[in-house]
Amino acid sequence: MLLNLNQLPSPRRDILYYLKQYGPATVADLASCLQITGEAVRQHLLQLTQDRYIQRQSDRTPASGAGRPSLYYSLTVEGDHLFPKSYDGLTVELIDTVASELGEESLKQILSRMTESRVQQWEFRLRGLNLHERVDALKDIYMENDSFIEVDQNGDELLLIERNCPFANVAMERPALCSVTVNVLTRLLGLHVVRKETFQNGDGRCVFSIQTNQPVDTEEYSFIFEK
Repeated sequence: MLLNLNQLPSPRRDILYYLKQYGPATVADLASCLQITGEAVRQHLLQLTQDRYIQRQSDRTPASGAGRPSLYYSLTVEGDHLFPKSYDGLTVELIDTVASELGEESLKQILSRMTESRVQQWEFRLRGLNLHERVDALKDIYMENDSFIEVDQNGDELLLIERNCPFANVAMERPALCSVTVNVLTRLLGLHVVRKETFQNGDGRCVFSIQTNQPVDTEEYSFIFEK
């Protein structure tokens, strides 16, 4: 997954900038703007389509009559996300506003609800599995956002190691957000879970220690707020 547009070759970057500024365009539109051949444009469009940054759509309007419909290219959601966004700053501001206006307890309740939502969303995928199978299943779930996650064992603990936190920018400033992952793992595994290493402490990764010899009563369990 690309982090920004600068990682793309110049012609593909120019195509994305054009589509962002002017909207859907044909091969002819792009060839004229970039001053390259239509065939060269098609090659770049093919790669951008395969990468899911753009999509192709046909348009048969009354003006085009019964002839062949025109093909237009436009940005996908993934393509639009390559352009600078302010989601991180907005999220930090939202967390701070909740804490300052409603109090820390309200923030804790919101994070607790987020935990409950994830538990309900994922628990069916773990039914009938033993502990190691459940941890592997959770690894696969988290790998949807972090392909660098892995599982290791150290004595009586299983380690879920996260090397590419998808929320790193926000979590670095507001570690309370990490409470959700700790509590989700605890609830789904029925075992005590703590973070032994953290991005916030400069460890370059988060290591969630699953204490296999410390069961938790999930029926009586209360959300643990990590600051």
